[in-house]
Amino acid sequence: MLAPVVAGVDGCAESLAAAEWAAREAVRRGRELRLVHAWNRYPRARAGAAADAVRRHAGRNVLRRAEQRVRAACPEVRLRDEQVAGPATTALLAAAGTAELLVLGSRGLSGFTGFLVGSVALGVVARATCPVVLVRAGEQAADEHLPSADGGASVRTAYRDVVVGVDVEYPCDELLEFAFAEARSRHARLKALHAWRATGPLTLGPGEIGLLDEPRQAGERQDLLAGVLRVWRDKYPDVEVLERVVPARPASALVRAASGAGLVVVGRRVTEDASIRRTGPVAHAVIHHAGCPVAVVPHY
Repeated sequence: MLAPVVAGVDGCAESLAAAEWAAREAVRRGRELRLVHAWNRYPRARAGAAADAVRRHAGRNVLRRAEQRVRAACPEVRLRDEQVAGPATTALLAAAGTAELLVLGSRGLSGFTGFLVGSVALGVVARATCPVVLVRAGEQAADEHLPSADGGASVRTAYRDVVVGVDVEYPCDELLEFAFAEARSRHARLKALHAWRATGPLTLGPGEIGLLDEPRQAGERQDLLAGVLRVWRDKYPDVEVLERVVPARPASALVRAASGAGLVVVGRRVTEDASIRRTGPVAHAVIHHAGCPVAVVPHY
């Protein structure tokens, strides 16, 4: 059986938007959508059977509202739901263990203050073994129907760009595979972005790129980026790729590139110690400040 797309729902507007986004994603991937609600997300030691019954009933209503939202937006999706015991972070991490993709909601604030990402979402992102997508309330499908040559029905649906951050010195196959596959499934352009902070002649050893002046550094890094992407261009020949190299902080460059994008993809390095919760500074900044859904892809 194919692994499902999982959406965590708790009844808030952000989780409902995440469920709808996940439904469209499940259809594109040909997967089942599984809605998960942790009915006792904050367990209480003294809670009795009556209190548990009330929370389970409330959880059933949460799932029913999510189902109605999903069915209205994406009636063709294959759907099932499940109430699970909390705490919420533990329950969602368990669901992520058998999922192809986990989708959660994030509260969107202004462009200056960024996302208010709850402790549950941050805890899941830092430890999940599958890619996690964070979605704001109000996020739209942003489909653009392309008319056919004879003016008839649209021949396909195009989406906004997919943006992926690329480290040319330590390229990550899991990250690039995910980004290219997402762009292809959306008929979207992939914007591959490499950003670096310009270095001075005293910071690196002889023969390193940092010894070059900035225009030459940019040229060298452009060549490295093209080399990293070549195998993926060959594997996904139908994906239009825009390569960009900019002298800037990676997090800042990705947040700017995410403006108007449909999805931004960042990586999270998995440590050998499973008890360590780590997102990394670039992923942390992007999930708080990017103005579009953010996919965090774990890699080794």
